[in-house]
Amino acid sequence: MRIREIRCAGLRGATPKGGWTEELRPDDTVHTLVAVHTDEGLVGVGSVFNDEALVRAAIAHLEPLYSGESALEPERVSERLHQATFWTGRGGAVTHAISGIDIALWDLLGQVTGQPVGRLLGGRYRETVRPYASLLMDEPERLAEAVRTGADAGFRAFKIGWGPFGRNGAATDEAMVAAARAAAGPDALLMVDAGGSDLYWPHGLKWALRTAEMLVPYDVTWFEEPLRPDALEDYAALRRAAPVPIAAGEVLTRRQSFQPWLQGRALDIVQPDVTKVGGLSESRRIGWLAYDNGVRLVPHGWNTAIGLAADLQLASALPDCDLVEYIVGSAYIDDIVAEPWTPDAAGLLRIPDRPGLGVTLDPDAVAFHTGEPDLLAS
Repeated sequence: MRIREIRCAGLRGATPKGGWTEELRPDDTVHTLVAVHTDEGLVGVGSVFNDEALVRAAIAHLEPLYSGESALEPERVSERLHQATFWTGRGGAVTHAISGIDIALWDLLGQVTGQPVGRLLGGRYRETVRPYASLLMDEPERLAEAVRTGADAGFRAFKIGWGPFGRNGAATDEAMVAAARAAAGPDALLMVDAGGSDLYWPHGLKWALRTAEMLVPYDVTWFEEPLRPDALEDYAALRRAAPVPIAAGEVLTRRQSFQPWLQGRALDIVQPDVTKVGGLSESRRIGWLAYDNGVRLVPHGWNTAIGLAADLQLASALPDCDLVEYIVGSAYIDDIVAEPWTPDAAGLLRIPDRPGLGVTLDPDAVAFHTGEPDLLAS
């Protein structure tokens, strides 16, 4: 089975706010679906955390390398694409696009073999995983209401972040964390994401240490991105001194970028994003490198339904990955799948055990949000 064609289409019209300084609008395209079409009519689907125009250009650039390649050897084909293009954008749009292609190739391999991707990645360590509701920081009462709404929907873990956190003073920061903890209740997991990869992040190590101390009484599971994304030495110092676990890694791409962070003991939790890090092939390698260095992998998932499906399969295939990120209220998560995601009574999501990624897209919803009715048509 050979790759005949790769199509892509950006999701637009319902892009959720990201809490960024340069805030997103509903028609901004930051997620792009990728469909790998084969000469035997099967189609695999992936997702890319990047603008459609950049993904489309990258796919055109990669075409001479993937055209006619095996559609059933995701790791080899993806590595070939990486190796052949390192001088044209390693870590940028080309790497992001390869991520989507890689996910789609794993989806195809699963369809052909009749196996869920997690089993093909090495075996399923779990059948369920806990999703955490990912919510933007807000005025305390509005934030508390968002947490309560998430709890009513079945979530038992929450991450609050970005927005005004770190921007309006320590008292405001603590008020938001206190409101979220009160709304979540004492037994729910609560994580705090400072959003240190936002534009011109103003804080350094001393602020991060003071803020980590503030989080202790609220039983925060981890403190995410409290520093600028390239501050490796400060992250290592923060991890050694902070009274709460430290998480980061969503901006890094390819396994080589993660090595100094993991081997340098800079993080307690590492958060690669499968839709830009290089796909499932790279994420699995990063997961085992993290495990060997005593670091826990929890995938970053500001994502789509296909990205979430890939995260679920990855979580099944790593021994200590028991959480996935879930953006609450995003049409790109909830509306484009034929069967809605629903946490069970314990707040867990069942990891699909059907072939491939194990999810079915709603073609009408995909066409509505992409404007491309033929994206998935064989």
